[in-house]
Amino acid sequence: MKFIFLSVALFFALCTQPLLGTAEPSAEQVVDTEGKKVRTGTDYYIRPVPTTPCDGRGPCVVGSGFILIARSSNETCPLNVAVVEGFHGQAVTFSPVNPKTGVVRVSTDLNIKTSLETICNESTVWKLDDFDASSGQWFVTTGGVVGNPGKDTISNWFKIEKYEDDYKLVFCPTVCEFCKPLCRNVGVFKDSNGNQRVALTDEPYKVRFQPSA
Repeated sequence: MKFIFLSVALFFALCTQPLLGTAEPSAEQVVDTEGKKVRTGTDYYIRPVPTTPCDGRGPCVVGSGFILIARSSNETCPLNVAVVEGFHGQAVTFSPVNPKTGVVRVSTDLNIKTSLETICNESTVWKLDDFDASSGQWFVTTGGVVGNPGKDTISNWFKIEKYEDDYKLVFCPTVCEFCKPLCRNVGVFKDSNGNQRVALTDEPYKVRFQPSA
C-alpha cells in the first residue's frame, strides 16, 4: 500500500513539472550594423537612423550619436544623455538582467553604460531620474548601477525592441513583479538651450548599433 502511495505521489509530481521542450523560445538576438550578434560587455555606438553617408564630395558627415552632457550651465553632475549631430557619439556597453548570457536579446531588461571616464562621482550607467516639471519630461541621466534587479534599481533598466527594420530603445522594466513603472519609448526632446536630450517620448526613435572597432 505504501509503495502504491509513493508511486502515485511521484506521478503527480512529474505531471506538474513543465515538459521538456515546452519552454518559451528565447527572444530574438539583437544584431549590429554588420549583421553580427550584439555582445554583452562590448563597446557599441548607438546610431540614430538615418545617418548621412559619406559620398566623397566635401567633408564626411558621420550622422549623429549619443553622448553625455552637463545637466545645465550651473549643474554639471550627474550627466545627462543627449544626441549630437556630426559625431558618432560615445560608446556604450549593454548588461542584460541575466549576467550569464553573452548576447543581447530584444525585449530583455538591460543596463546601458557609457564607456567614458568623467569628473563626476556618479557612474555612467544610464538611469531615468530627472523630471522637469516645466516641460513634463522625464530625462535619461547617469548614476545608475549594473545588476541587482528589483524595486530599488527599477529606474536603471531599459530594453531594446525591434522597430521596423531597425530597433528602438524603451523604458518598461519588468525586474519588479509588483511595480507599475512607466512604459514609453526612449527618444529625444529639444530643451530651451537647443540640446537634444534623451527622454521618454510617445514617438519611437529608430536606432542601430555600430561596433566601436
